[in-house]
Amino acid sequence: MRIDKFLWCVRLFKTRSLATQALKSEQVKLNERLVKASAEVKVGDFFALREPPVWLSWEIIAFPASRVGAKLVPAFIAERTSFADLEKLELARLVKAQHRVVGTGRPTKRDRRDMDRFQGE
Repeated sequence: MRIDKFLWCVRLFKTRSLATQALKSEQVKLNERLVKASAEVKVGDFFALREPPVWLSWEIIAFPASRVGAKLVPAFIAERTSFADLEKLELARLVKAQHRVVGTGRPTKRDRRDMDRFQGE
């Protein structure tokens, strides 16, 4: 099975074209190598996705016949990312959330509650 199709089937990307785009922009590795979207994957292969500042990695257990539901994904891939990398990713997310400029982007739940209180609702 092609890697772009596999990544889409196990719900790591919303569309197959997004998976292909991630492969072209060197955000995916297969067995520690950057590959093209047409690369064939086998059971037992390892792949990694770039989620700055770390690489999240999984092992392929089996192939789905087509796109599967979220509850069935663990039957096809097993996460192999180290605990230290997961902690580093969580820390990076917290730092990014703390440094968000107030008033930019979509309001957070807290922002929405503050606005409702201000308007008297």
